[in-house]
Amino acid sequence: MIRRNLRDAAQLNNMPALRRGLSYLYLGVFAIGTLVANFVWRQQAVSRSDNFFEVLYLVLAVIVLSSIDVRIERGRLNLASIALGTAAILLNPVDATLVGLSLGISMARRGLWPLLGNSVMAAAYECLSALIATNFRVSGALTLGPRILVLIAVNIAGWVLIALGLSLRTGESILSIVRHNFTPPFYAAYAYFALAALLTSYVLDGSLLGYLLATIVFVLALALTDTIAGRRVRRVLESELSDADRHLFHSRAVEGVVHNLRNHMATAIGYLKEIDPRRLDPIDREAIETATAAANDAVTVLRTLSQGATPRVSYAAEPIELNELVSRALGMARPRARSKEVELGLRESPEAVKVRADPLLLREVITNLINNAIDAAPAHGHVELTTGRRNNGWLFFSVADNGPGVSDDNRHHLFEPHFTTKETGTGLGLFMSYGIVREHQGQLTYNGSSRGAVFTVTLPPFTG
Repeated sequence: MIRRNLRDAAQLNNMPALRRGLSYLYLGVFAIGTLVANFVWRQQAVSRSDNFFEVLYLVLAVIVLSSIDVRIERGRLNLASIALGTAAILLNPVDATLVGLSLGISMARRGLWPLLGNSVMAAAYECLSALIATNFRVSGALTLGPRILVLIAVNIAGWVLIALGLSLRTGESILSIVRHNFTPPFYAAYAYFALAALLTSYVLDGSLLGYLLATIVFVLALALTDTIAGRRVRRVLESELSDADRHLFHSRAVEGVVHNLRNHMATAIGYLKEIDPRRLDPIDREAIETATAAANDAVTVLRTLSQGATPRVSYAAEPIELNELVSRALGMARPRARSKEVELGLRESPEAVKVRADPLLLREVITNLINNAIDAAPAHGHVELTTGRRNNGWLFFSVADNGPGVSDDNRHHLFEPHFTTKETGTGLGLFMSYGIVREHQGQLTYNGSSRGAVFTVTLPPFTG
């Protein structure tokens, strides 16, 4: 039943790598396009020099404002758009591109993709907007109408480029990205940013007073946006607090169910122990041993759950070999896969992959992901597990299936409690798995398409 190097499942695991490649190709196209646009502009137009200190001020403003976040309902926004909008209005395309490139500096700590993605896309839409502004200049200045047009262009271009980039990176449709991220608070925040950029473009005239007034506009925009966004967040929190009362009721009900399940599992284990393994053939003996081990694990987990909704992590004294943990979990899933005629594959890392973990809880996560994949796969389908090490040293294991995948609408709710697409599901498996992985200082992520789903757990390496 277990077969290595399944071609179809391997292709599913390569999908994230393919998306990464496409996303970097996407950035490369816009980087080249921006360079060509600037070169053509310098060749065909009379170069208009900008004030060096004005360019430097806007570069510093982008770096500072991009490091200050404002919380909205579905995430956080930074205020760098104010300085970027100002640069698109006031600067020539080359200098505006330079200001756009500076957006990635504060993102460098988050990784290569945030650094390159923000820099290249910001440079591209800054260059485009500055070119639009150049065509409307009269005696070197812009009237109110063209300034508003430039701000609209820089914002819409930014949204489109970011949505396309995220779609390539994650596999999520552009429509879903817009629907779930471009919310009313998002548009309201950008309206304040555009107004602040418009005001800044008038006061920033190269004088000391102009720099002072521009700084005041930035500070006031931050205060206003944070205040209005804070009111919206408080309303969301009030709604969440009312939900907490319902969750408390459910958690107390769960405690009673857990108590009864422990009693039933103890009875089942008692009967399993009465079976004499010496009277069984090797296949049946292995099945009994696996069933007994699984039942004992279940009792331990139930005992932990009876103490609270989230299992507590008890790290093993020695590092855990991830390959062995995955192999054992895969063995426990054989009967389920056999009943559905689903082929299981395992691609182990050739090197040792040791993690600091609670072996019982981490195996529960692996088992849950495997069972979900088996349920999602069609009859005679494929499920493959892969273990390995990232370039940054972190360890991972992934579970891939060739089922229908998860719809764009549902993927945003995957790790929420009581959310399920199964007729008989509880909606707690992925929720609890997410919590266990987070307690291990790791990440549980989803990648997939209509050709299947890939769930990946990334964990910090053992450094003892």
